Amino acid sequence: MAFWQITVPISSETSEGLTNFLWEQGALGVVEEEGPASPARLRAFFPDSAPSTELAAAVRRYADALRALGFAAPPGDVEIAPLCEEAWASAWQQSFPPRAIGRRLWVKPPWEEAEAPGRLTIVIEPGRAFGTGHHGSTEGCLYLLDEAMADAPPDRVLDIGTGTGILAVAAVKLGAGHVVAVDVDPDAVAAARVNAARNGCVDRIDLCMAGPESLRDVNPFPLVIANLLAHTHGALAAHYRRLAAPGGALILGGILEHEDKDVIAALEPAGFSPQVRLVIEGWASLRLQAAA
Repeated sequence: MAFWQITVPISSETSEGLTNFLWEQGALGVVEEEGPASPARLRAFFPDSAPSTELAAAVRRYADALRALGFAAPPGDVEIAPLCEEAWASAWQQSFPPRAIGRRLWVKPPWEEAEAPGRLTIVIEPGRAFGTGHHGSTEGCLYLLDEAMADAPPDRVLDIGTGTGILAVAAVKLGAGHVVAVDVDPDAVAAARVNAARNGCVDRIDLCMAGPESLRDVNPFPLVIANLLAHTHGALAAHYRRLAAPGGALILGGILEHEDKDVIAALEPAGFSPQVRLVIEGWASLRLQAAA
């Protein structure tokens, strides 16, 4: 079987929209890449049954539409090229090398055998759901989670918008007694179930397809994690306050570096005070504390 590889230049503003669009077009995998000497781009893989000309044209039209709406778009054109099966597998796998995050975590895909002595291994299958540890937002949340659970791991953790389940799995590995993980995307919930099983965490993670507004009659959580978008954090401020225990921690990701002040401004009236700010690859992650 042969494949197409399509390469799309991106900015921080267009990355999410273009990633979702590529999945909607039937991508088998989408990888975001950025190097010291190379601009940010998406690489997406499609079966050769996908019409290459129409596919490239559709992506160009979508990118043009984002530009017309005022989103910053980098120079460069959409490029498409054929790949044999071996080249596709190699390109896909090379995009997810194992990596050490924080003081204790080691995140790797299931095909990697490498281990890191003294670190806690988290095995995550890259796919349609967000969160492999290779994005600055997820990495920042993992780093802050590692720090927050260093001294006295909370017995209960809430993970809002769990994606692949990477943060829920990490919380269990770091010592949480029980994690409730919710997401409104059925693909994400399915992926999180697979990853929870792969990491031996099924009995300590409750997964459900829901948003935080559906969590009623639950005791507040000592630690709440939400790796979402900046505007969503503002909209969920009241739910965060209801679900976070007094004096508890709130870890937020998915925030562009210049948006963190807006997120803090939206959460301070709800009783949260900023404690730690971490920026990785232009993405800010925050740890806040709920009022006692």
